[in-house]
Amino acid sequence: MGYVGCVTAGCLARDGHEVIGVDINADKVAMLQAGRAPVAEPGLDALLQQGVARGALRATGDLAAAVASTDMALVSVGTPSAADGSVDSRAVEGVVRQIGECLRTRQQKYVVVIRSTLLPGVLEEQLAPLLNDACGGGLGVRVHLCNNPEFLRETTAIRDYDHAPFVLIGCSEAHVAERVNELYQQVQAETIITDTRTAALVKYACNAFHALKVAFANEIGTLARSFGADGRRVMHIVCKDKQLNISPAYLRPGFAFGGSCLPKDVRALTRAAQQRAIATDVLSAILPSNEAHLKRAIALIQAGGVRRVGLVGLSFKADTDDLRESPLVHLAETLLGRGYPLKIYDPGVRLVNLVGRNLHFVDQHLPHLSALLVNDPRELYHFAELLVLGNDVADQLNWREAYAGPVIDVRCDLVVAPPQRSDSL
Repeated sequence: MGYVGCVTAGCLARDGHEVIGVDINADKVAMLQAGRAPVAEPGLDALLQQGVARGALRATGDLAAAVASTDMALVSVGTPSAADGSVDSRAVEGVVRQIGECLRTRQQKYVVVIRSTLLPGVLEEQLAPLLNDACGGGLGVRVHLCNNPEFLRETTAIRDYDHAPFVLIGCSEAHVAERVNELYQQVQAETIITDTRTAALVKYACNAFHALKVAFANEIGTLARSFGADGRRVMHIVCKDKQLNISPAYLRPGFAFGGSCLPKDVRALTRAAQQRAIATDVLSAILPSNEAHLKRAIALIQAGGVRRVGLVGLSFKADTDDLRESPLVHLAETLLGRGYPLKIYDPGVRLVNLVGRNLHFVDQHLPHLSALLVNDPRELYHFAELLVLGNDVADQLNWREAYAGPVIDVRCDLVVAPPQRSDSL
């Protein structure tokens, strides 16, 4: 019954549910029984007082009695960092084990919902077997396990609960997910039901993105000050762009970025920072991170064990002939350098139309491009032992019907797990 547990309990009680708060700390239990919050959070005292007064909320240190009196357990114990930076999940494991032992002789269905923040795999590989053993078997039949990450911030937690960006439920069973979703019928937010691993990573991705935004803004601010500009004004104007900057644009994981703008401008900023002896670890990590993603694509292709590669798309995006710093040009250059026979199809690229820096870039990295390009995708299908889909030119082709060999789509295969058996929880 910390921040997450108390706020969740208070809001659920307010919204018509009967809630028992469980904690091993007797002082916390006593405070909750008196309608007082054991943590400092604006509005929480009043919320808890109302729940206790109506009889919708009570607290206990007796986990067995709480489990016996309820249909669902929401686990919100802490998951601090271990000494090496990994997640310390011992508290969650201890609670899940105890809940399982309480359920050993229970025949009615029970749902255990993990609200604690845990990396993907912990629930599936550690908590699920532990719970199954503790309850004497029956996980997925009479006992169900899922996760329901929270997105509450201290000092605004009640408001965040009521105005959530979404209700996120990780569960492989629709009827169980619906039971969990019934908790939030008073919350006006989209419900997203997905697998437990995806749900777990969403929470980490959100927090990492928030941290990244703070660090990015601070680095831009520091550079602005050194340039004689107003860093706060810079970011205020940046945030006015709702089409690209503050929007879903670019936030779709796929392949590496390229083109005539992003690489050179990031390079210019980081070089300017170096000249001013300003540490910009976030900005300085962008290009190496992009390069590492390109290397993952090359490694994935090499792991296929074939030689003749057909590449669909060469420009950094479809329907343009701009090849400057295209990651697909670097991909092709690397494969050629490692002895891979290669053919390329990109209808937007015509050598006779390339001029200036665009032509210079091609001459520098793919001097024999004319011998690699094919005008008909059927030539590519006939040649290739492996088809690599590089940009959205692939969406204009019927390669699914025309090509029977192995395919790597670098737009998604680097970031989407291959199909596998769903976790049975």
